[in-house]
Amino acid sequence: MSSSTTTTATTSSEQLSNLHEVTSPDHFQTLLSEDLNRISLINFWAPWAEPCTQMNKVVEELAKKYPKLLVLQVEAETQYEISESFDIEAVPSFLLLRGHTLLGRISGADAPALTTSVSNHLSNKPMSVQPLSTSDAKPAAASDTTTYTDEAETPVQLEKRMHQLMNQSKVVLFMKGSPDSPKCGFSRKTVSMLREQDIEFTHFDILSDERVRQGLKVLNDWPTFPQIIVKGELIGGLDIAQEMVDNGEMKELLADS
Repeated sequence: MSSSTTTTATTSSEQLSNLHEVTSPDHFQTLLSEDLNRISLINFWAPWAEPCTQMNKVVEELAKKYPKLLVLQVEAETQYEISESFDIEAVPSFLLLRGHTLLGRISGADAPALTTSVSNHLSNKPMSVQPLSTSDAKPAAASDTTTYTDEAETPVQLEKRMHQLMNQSKVVLFMKGSPDSPKCGFSRKTVSMLREQDIEFTHFDILSDERVRQGLKVLNDWPTFPQIIVKGELIGGLDIAQEMVDNGEMKELLADS
């Protein structure tokens, strides 16, 4: 999604002083750092996801009900650096912070859980907190894909397994979710592009296996997903693949035996 879009999460014409559309990582940090004792609600959303439309209304109502609550609307794909820093896997996702300290995380369109969590944290009840530095805390990945659980897997074995996955077919898409149920907009767009070009491909859900997910970042020297593999070699992500489709390089690469 282009950063020039005028789409916003806020639906009401009423201007709320505690509700902000985040425009950049610097803007995000500035808003978050103004009062380190203030409770903040971060809403990660995307305009193409219907559950986000519903939850954006819930978030706006919470902003109206709790004027002391700082509410930051983060369009997850446009502000991908912020999303990556909080390891956001899917939208909608919500974080509750006090300053830079993580208080809670809610994944999915769970309005009762979000409302209850906001209410509880804004009360004066003592609560346990989790420092943001514990960066491996993330939403539970809703997936029925079998994961590799052998704790004894060595780095050599992992690399061998990743190469096997990368060579399972001529085109392999390492994505979040599945082609019929993508978990992020970039994965969704990549699947659409491949299907529009009638490119046959297999896929691997990187949310199902954290070792493969982190290992591919190192093996391919590519920090983000989706990753598109052709004939066992990384060609890049969505932008590079789309460019190769547009200039004919993808067709030539696939035709070359």
